[in-house]
Amino acid sequence: MTPPRPAPATTRLLSRGDLRLLVLALLGDQPRHGYELIQHVSELFVRAYTPSAGTMYPLLVSFEQAGWVLAEDDAGRRRFRITESGRAELLARRDEVKAAQHRAWHRAREIAKADMPPDLRDALRQFKSALVRHHGRWQEGETTQVSALLLQAAALLNGQPPAPAESLEPATPPA
Repeated sequence: MTPPRPAPATTRLLSRGDLRLLVLALLGDQPRHGYELIQHVSELFVRAYTPSAGTMYPLLVSFEQAGWVLAEDDAGRRRFRITESGRAELLARRDEVKAAQHRAWHRAREIAKADMPPDLRDALRQFKSALVRHHGRWQEGETTQVSALLLQAAALLNGQPPAPAESLEPATPPA
């Protein structure tokens, strides 16, 4: 079994200005409440980083002051909607936004890998190695069987009911 990995060095999860770009991009997708933005960013970072309200709301106020968003009343809560000026800013900085999203995705992946139990990390390493060795030599039914096992594992991790047992039956080798 693979030895446990050392804890990752304490590094910043976000580069300077990344939160601004990520939040503006989220608002470019659809209008959102501040709390909703906090939750989206938290999910992006596998809940290892959650921006505080003391970070998010001043950021949204600065977006309002720049004319990039409008705050609208929504049943007593403020919903933030991107303006044409905000869309222009998003478009002008699209390469920076993509880079920030890419960094965020990679950091979330690093966090997930660092927190993975060693036995699961070892099993995944063995599976990846088997896939490489098996490349181009799939027998009839193997893809269905392997896919069913992977979907069953995904269902388990997502708290969903397992796949029916008959979908996990070994494939009959070709005659």
